[in-house]
Amino acid sequence: MNQRVKKVPMRTCVGCYTERPKKELIRIVRSPEGDISLDPGGKKSGRGAYICPDPECLKKARKQRRLEKSLEAEISPEIYGALEKSLAELEAGRE
Repeated sequence: MNQRVKKVPMRTCVGCYTERPKKELIRIVRSPEGDISLDPGGKKSGRGAYICPDPECLKKARKQRRLEKSLEAEISPEIYGALEKSLAELEAGRE
């Protein structure tokens, strides 16, 4: 019997550049309209970037403008604030 092993999709965090399984990372998406938001389910349409569920990774990505480069869009301080808040809420929900 030949059983196929399902390949686990891997993605790289834009904060720490660690490659991890897609399900362990959080997707940040720029919609076709230009809205930037968290996509915990990973199903929204648009350009995506992945980040570890660690506030330090978001800080690194923000400091070096990695999200702007990945999403090909300017990100305002208000959006970063909302992302930090959403990330904290997701972390609290996982504990």
